[in-house]
Amino acid sequence: MAYTLYTANRNYSSWSLRPWLLMRALDIAFEDRLVPFAGPDNAAEFRSFAPNGKVPCLHDGDIIVWDSLAIIEYLAERHTDVWPADAMARAWARCAAAEMHSGFAALRNICPMSVGVRAELLDIPPALQADIDRISEIFCDGLDRFGGPWLAGADFSAVDAFFAPVAYRVRSFGLPLAAPAKAWVGRMLSHPAMVEWEAAALAETWRDPDHEDEIAAVATVTADYRASN
Repeated sequence: MAYTLYTANRNYSSWSLRPWLLMRALDIAFEDRLVPFAGPDNAAEFRSFAPNGKVPCLHDGDIIVWDSLAIIEYLAERHTDVWPADAMARAWARCAAAEMHSGFAALRNICPMSVGVRAELLDIPPALQADIDRISEIFCDGLDRFGGPWLAGADFSAVDAFFAPVAYRVRSFGLPLAAPAKAWVGRMLSHPAMVEWEAAALAETWRDPDHEDEIAAVATVTADYRASN
């Protein structure tokens, strides 16, 4: 039976992007069900397909898998190219993806994903700088160890998908990275599946006031490429 992947707004939903991008990049067929965020009014709608009321959520027949990391591991049991074939690269990739899944709170809170926005941060507090430095270190380490062009070697894998939202954040807020890490960001942004996601994000006209206010509180918006109402 074919997979069904439930996701939300392309501009904001960084968690949705991860499994969506991986499945697109690896040509894993799925039905794409986009359920837009609409505030508390449609919370019950999210609970109708996801036990935790959140996206992403994967349906495989009667099996329901929620949380992005669980979805990735579920797919890895069925598709051999989700993680690198080499044991060392695979272990590194899993560690880096898990670190992204559970960490980088300052980056998430100060630089929320907004695909169409460009903004200049008013300040880079120490916690954010520490996150930027660690991300740059992870990228450079993976590229140096495994030869690139992707983080764990020659082939795109789950670890690249897990850091994909970072690529949008780096571009949106002009975050400084070491040259090899910045080159990976450029490759990620030009990946055909990322181009597809971005086109959908820019076409969206709905705005989340809380999300927009978060950006306005920490940065000056210099450009907005999203479609207007």
